[in-house]
Amino acid sequence: MFKKILIANRGEIAVRVARTARSMGVRTVAVFSDADAGAPHVAACDEAVRIGPAPARDSYLRQDIILSAAAATGAEAIHPGYGFLSENAEFADAVAAAGLTFIGPTAETIRAMGSKSAAKDLMEAAGVPTTPGYQGADQSLNTFAREAERIGYPVLLKATAGGGGKGMRRVDASEDLADAVASAQREGASSFGDDRLLVEKYIETARHVEVQIFGDGKGEVVHFFERDCSVQRRHQKIIEEAPAPNMPADVRARLLAAGVQAGKAVDYRGAGTVEFLYDGGENVYFMEMNTRLQVEHPVSEMITGVDLVEWQLRVAAGEPLWFSQENISEFGHAIEARIYAEKPDADFAPSIGRVAHLSFPPPDVARIDSGVRAGQEVTPYYDPMIAKVIVHAGDREAAFARLSTALEATRVAGLETNTDFLRRLAAHPAMVAGDVSTRFIDEHRDYLFPAETVSDHARAALLFALECEARAAARPAHAADGPWASLMGFRLNKPAKAVYWLDEGGEPAIARVLTDPDDPALRHAEIETQTAAALRRKGDVQSDIRTFSFRAEGTPDALSIEIDGLARKGAVAETTEGWRVFIGEASADFRRLDPLSGAGADGSAAGSLKAPMPGVVTALKVEAGARVAAGDTLIVMEAMKMEHAIKAPGAGRVTGVRFAVGDQVGDGALMVDFEPEA
Repeated sequence: MFKKILIANRGEIAVRVARTARSMGVRTVAVFSDADAGAPHVAACDEAVRIGPAPARDSYLRQDIILSAAAATGAEAIHPGYGFLSENAEFADAVAAAGLTFIGPTAETIRAMGSKSAAKDLMEAAGVPTTPGYQGADQSLNTFAREAERIGYPVLLKATAGGGGKGMRRVDASEDLADAVASAQREGASSFGDDRLLVEKYIETARHVEVQIFGDGKGEVVHFFERDCSVQRRHQKIIEEAPAPNMPADVRARLLAAGVQAGKAVDYRGAGTVEFLYDGGENVYFMEMNTRLQVEHPVSEMITGVDLVEWQLRVAAGEPLWFSQENISEFGHAIEARIYAEKPDADFAPSIGRVAHLSFPPPDVARIDSGVRAGQEVTPYYDPMIAKVIVHAGDREAAFARLSTALEATRVAGLETNTDFLRRLAAHPAMVAGDVSTRFIDEHRDYLFPAETVSDHARAALLFALECEARAAARPAHAADGPWASLMGFRLNKPAKAVYWLDEGGEPAIARVLTDPDDPALRHAEIETQTAAALRRKGDVQSDIRTFSFRAEGTPDALSIEIDGLARKGAVAETTEGWRVFIGEASADFRRLDPLSGAGADGSAAGSLKAPMPGVVTALKVEAGARVAAGDTLIVMEAMKMEHAIKAPGAGRVTGVRFAVGDQVGDGALMVDFEPEA
């Protein structure tokens, strides 16, 4: 076994590899960019080496620097994790040339599977069923148009060197093909340095299933059963489970056999994944082979009890597999949910900022794989995943019940996340029934994206937390000082009253809280928005003032709010701009306002469009003076290796474009001046 390995990655996979290696008596070396100097994976390793600035191309993708770090620290092997250099055949060759061991498949295997087109040809030759499509060398638009017509719309464009949903576009009609090809090529070139594409038949009700394989590199390949990864956004997985639900036994047997067959075709070594589309009937089609560990590997570990990372290290060190297919068994059901810093209501655009609060359920409820800590910045440079919540139970129904419990106890504040969205997803009747496909989110949008509402329980929780904060600040330093040292305010024969300024749903509001004179545990709240106050001043007695009464107990970290006999538990976490309130399965954000600062003034010009995050402009679709319709794309920008379209909010005229292709754009930067139609 190795004495020391270098982990050429970051985030939760680097933490996971470090912990497994430590349990085996293997020392580890972390590499980190300037953005990750205080990240958990650095603390998890025995040594750490700085490898450059934040952008991945200047740090985690620098093969020379990583190899130098391995040499300087005396590492004998390099674990690539996933992403970055994990599927880079040139890097695997360079590791071997340096006299080190690459913990993964051979460079030849990576090279054979690195192109989706070449991999598809190889699998067809091996007798593995593949999706109808075109993966030829001719990359002209005319050829793509001809092949798409032959295959039949809708079709799916895919970057041949791609993965993780990058460089992938669905095309429903011929008139949309040219823009989709250009966009997929840009994203492919940016993410993988290769703009080549293939086109496949888009299977409308497909399920995404995959087989976890493991090989010794000497002809022996086994499987650790299958996973269902159908529920996706932006062609990226967010819920994975094992085994796959509602799959006929004969289809499952053919799927597993095809996965092993694919692995043997390339003499696979280590852990890998063979991905398939399942049409819901009798057919499974090969999509691609990921020559690395997958993000969702924990669900396979949970149902088999085998540590795949440990066996990656053992096989790389030359140890034989102790297991054969006959002694690999499965038990129970496992599910993984990925917590991302993103905005589900904004087409899952990544969110950046500081993680002000982060807490997870206890280990007896869920396994948590995370590479982020409270206080850490989520930057635009890397994947925005915060954590994976993994649960295991005796059957699927019990596993989903446990997932709901785990997600309710998962609390992230300081930036937008998909946690509330995942809670709704896990509770959807169709999800619980296993009626899933890659179109699940589109088919259930009304349920998964409800209109934003803030409950009175959430409002009351915040008001109670603010009261606790005020009491703590007003408490005298010495009890002997008595009530005269208190800052809470002196009053005679009047109930206690507090006033708070806050922002709810983008509108400033004033909250007044009065303690009931006959029942000190009861509080009466009144919340008046800026709009309601303006109407009241004009004499409009119908202005909307929210009133309710509540009882509260506990602390901001663990409180209970009772309104009209219904008690809900929750917590309040401070963020940079205000507070995030967690009540049961939901959360709500409130912004802190200074009543002397002109609360509610909005300095942005009407009709302006701003960048949702830092990025680079990759395409301009309009010029100043152009008339556009609602939904027309005006500018395309790239952030976190994905393209984001800035679209017209309605019909109108573009009066100015403030950036050019290639320009760096700051978070919230005004990009387009827009004049809506009257």
